Amino acid sequence: VVELVESGGALVQPGGSLRLSCVASGFRFTDYWMSWNRQAPGAALEWVSSINTGGLSPTYANSVAGRFTISRDDAKKTVYLQLNSLKTEDTARYYCSTGYREYSLTTPRGQGTQVTVSS
Repeated sequence: VVELVESGGALVQPGGSLRLSCVASGFRFTDYWMSWNRQAPGAALEWVSSINTGGLSPTYANSVAGRFTISRDDAKKTVYLQLNSLKTEDTARYYCSTGYREYSLTTPRGQGTQVTVSS
């Protein structure tokens, strides 16, 4: 069974940084694009970033491009999201899932990890 376990969320001040992790199991990790999505209170689930198999072609939503960096470690079956220059509007619950861009909004995800950006 597919299992995705996210961690690394926290309360951080505007301008701060965090690194989120997602450990995957139950499927052949190296065969899949991996993505990060997020959901703010009262809002729809939003695609954030995706990374291809091999990890050489990341892609980002316009709202996070230049501030967030996605990466993966296939040996550890883990995908990461480095969040820099955080803004209050980045406050959301962050989830990882399989799949490319908006398709990842339809695939199974973990329980998520909460990122709160506030002074």
